[in-house]
Amino acid sequence: MKTKIKEKATDMFLNYGFKSVTMDDIANAIGISKKTIYSSYTNKTALIEDCVMNKICTINNGIDSLIALGKNPIEELYDIKRYVMSHLKDEKTSPQFQLMKYYPKIHENMKSMQLNKMQKCLVSNVERGIEQEIYRPNLNPEFIARIYFSGINSIKDQKLFPIERFPISTLMDDFLEYHLRGIVTEKGEDILNRIINSIQQ
Repeated sequence: MKTKIKEKATDMFLNYGFKSVTMDDIANAIGISKKTIYSSYTNKTALIEDCVMNKICTINNGIDSLIALGKNPIEELYDIKRYVMSHLKDEKTSPQFQLMKYYPKIHENMKSMQLNKMQKCLVSNVERGIEQEIYRPNLNPEFIARIYFSGINSIKDQKLFPIERFPISTLMDDFLEYHLRGIVTEKGEDILNRIINSIQQ
């Protein structure tokens, strides 16, 4: 039952927002009493934390599977972006913004896990890109990884990028292209242009 509660709650939180969904909403959606939920989770915060951490583990495992395919680093970043976007629901509810505002401790823990994961993935991505001569040879992989992570988090700030003017899917595409154009070689630029053209067709 705990797994069923977690799966349904995660889906609802991502669809409608962490603040908007109540324990009553979750209980009604599953067809159980609220007391049953409280037998597994002491409060809503504990449920949210379990849902968030479980979702991050799922995404991390998916990212590992994509990296294992051994594609070139530029294609890999686009594949990861698509995969992560597929785990986002209705962008208008901005679940991450609600998490940051109403559950800051959980948000900080999530960011810390994301940083650890992204740091390893991105440093490896840059190093392989340099080896394959599609990224510039004078790059500092750790700096590039951290500046990318910082940028990804900045574009989620709705004060800077109001969702009405900057839909998240377009914003992610624009940011990834902006990032890559700053680090690719001429050989890498050919690959990047080919990927962008295939997306636009």
